[in-house]
This record gives sequence, C-alpha cells and structure tokens, in this order.
Amino acid sequence: MFESFKKYILSRVVITDAEFERIAAVSTIRRLRKKQYLLQEGDVWRFNAFVVSGLVRLYRVDDKGTEHVVNFAKENWWTGDRESLLSGKPSKFNIDAVEPTEVLLIGKEEFDVICREIPAMATMVHDIIQKSFVATQNRLLVHKDFTAEEKYLDMMEKYPDFILRIPLGMIASYLGITPETLSRIRNQVKK
Repeated sequence: MFESFKKYILSRVVITDAEFERIAAVSTIRRLRKKQYLLQEGDVWRFNAFVVSGLVRLYRVDDKGTEHVVNFAKENWWTGDRESLLSGKPSKFNIDAVEPTEVLLIGKEEFDVICREIPAMATMVHDIIQKSFVATQNRLLVHKDFTAEEKYLDMMEKYPDFILRIPLGMIASYLGITPETLSRIRNQVKK
C-alpha cells in the first residue's frame, strides 16, 4: 500500500527515500468495508486522506433524508472535509465506502510538519489544491448550466469508470437529478 502511495508521489514530485520514510512513519492505513464510514456528520475531520484502492463518496443528508453527493474519490485521489480540517469544527458531511476501500491517513499536524520539512510535498499539495479548485468551479458550472442529459454525458466523458462502479442512485444524487430521470436518460443514450 505504501508502495502505491510512493509511486503516486514520485509521479508528481521528486523526494528521497529518506523523505518518503518520514512520510510513511506518520501514515496509517485504514480498510473500509462497503458502506462503512470514514467520516460521519458532526465529527471533526482531522486527516489528509489518500485513496489507495477502492472508492468513497462525500455526501450530506438533508432534513428530508435525501442524500446529496458532493463528490467521489477513487484510487490516487485525495478526500476529506477541508473546512472541518482547517477550522476544527464538526463536519457537515459523511464519507463512506462505495466499495471495499483502503485509505492512507496522515493527521493534520503531522502533514503540516511534513510539508514544512519536505518542500516538494508542499509543492505537490499546492498543485492538488489548485486543480481541485478548478474542478470545483467546472462542476458548479455543469450543475448550474447543463441539462440533466448533458450532466450525465459530461460525467460519462470525464469519469467513464464511475458509471460502471457507482450505483445509479448515487450517480443521480451527484448529478442533482432523480433516479427516474437518470434511468430515462440512460435508456435514451443507449439508443
């Protein structure tokens, strides 16, 4: 597991074996069963989490009991609640495993120290945050401006593996449409 994380880091920045050992020393692996929580609403998020294998979703449940999926994270993606991590306030979100998942966790304090001690890590984090910000902006535009069919086609183009791995109800929630609408769209797209 640490080897796949090392491969990921080395694909983005150059670090020494000693620097990686420093990172590994403060990292832990958590295995999640399908539907098992990594974070529950009301808990404070204290980690930087890297998905080693599997798939998780970040979502919120409204007062009516409806789930609203904010995002998914698969292998080689980071996940977590940045607001809770940075503020120390309880999270408004849940994170659970869509399928059996392994996540590498590094506590906030340890991660901050590593970024100070290993400048390449700070550079990598900066790049990830920039790309995440752009992706969020684009997702907001799609959500606001696209029709239901355009949203689905956009997801198929950007994340074709998600369509195969994620239950349709979760995809519908992510797209902001009903499962019935998604089913109708999928049938039209197949024709």
